[in-house]
Amino acid sequence: MPEPRTRRVLVRDKRITLTHGAGGKATRDLVEALFLDAFGNDALAPLGDSAVVSLPPGRVAVTTDSYVVRPLAFPGGDIGELAVNGTVNDLAVAGARPLWLTAGFVLEEGLPIDELRAIVTSMASAAGHVGVAVAAGDTKVVERGKADGLYVTTAGVGVLEHDVVLGPERVHPGDRVVLSGTLADHGVAVLIARGDLRLEGDIQSDTAPVHELAAALLGLGEGLRWMRDPTRGGLATALNELAAQSGLAVRLREDALPIEPAVAAACEILGIDPLYVANEGKLVAVVAPDVAAEALARLRAHPLGAEAVEIGAVEPEPEGMVLLDTALGGSRIVDLLVGDPLPRIC
Repeated sequence: MPEPRTRRVLVRDKRITLTHGAGGKATRDLVEALFLDAFGNDALAPLGDSAVVSLPPGRVAVTTDSYVVRPLAFPGGDIGELAVNGTVNDLAVAGARPLWLTAGFVLEEGLPIDELRAIVTSMASAAGHVGVAVAAGDTKVVERGKADGLYVTTAGVGVLEHDVVLGPERVHPGDRVVLSGTLADHGVAVLIARGDLRLEGDIQSDTAPVHELAAALLGLGEGLRWMRDPTRGGLATALNELAAQSGLAVRLREDALPIEPAVAAACEILGIDPLYVANEGKLVAVVAPDVAAEALARLRAHPLGAEAVEIGAVEPEPEGMVLLDTALGGSRIVDLLVGDPLPRIC
């Protein structure tokens, strides 16, 4: 175990300056007083160029992502919590138990130190809740006006402890599509928090770790076919990717889609489809028909899955397409978006 640091380090500056990115004393003090203080663990403590960790036996999942959300804090979360949960969720829906994260911070000159500390504290709390360690990290500082305050890049490592193989190649006609909760909460919460659209509403981001939900579904064994967290591009994009990769069709039922009334109203005012809006604390899974009821029971047993529903099924045709049976009795194609109606929400 590394020797404890005895020097009490303080950051006396009120805002980030270019000196904090120069690699000297100001950089060291920022890293030790803020990041090491929040994330402190045996892997991070040496502050070396690489963390040295021991991997348990099994297959390993690795992921990486970047977060550029504006504003940095929004109802229900902030960029730090979002970065942890997003990376944890990518590992979880691959069937892995998250173990370690790395975090890179691009800081803009002028960012208040107290604002950064609050975000890092939130990030540490989210990591502690899941039981993952931030084992390595990096900071860079860019000139004022070049980074919207703060960008975060995270990478994650997890171990697959089950023999279940997940993937589009395991999906079959007749399989059921289940969703762990309501759609579009995160994207709409961020849009309202931004203030550009003069909309008001008590809508909270759904940012949360889904690792326990994923672990519950892994208990279905071979009955679990595929999982994703429908983040950027929303549920529609995740299912279009599944349809394209499997060569099958996915048919959804509009009356089964769980959408909060306030979220639905905001989407209607903005002219956007909640199927394409990012979620940050939900998972969508495909399961065999004979375990669909058990899958819902397992999800609903967890607070984050209390509103889980079956929303559709897999069909052999039309190949590579997602269809939606509407409440009016018709159907429409749910295609991939051209462009992005919701920039900078994750």
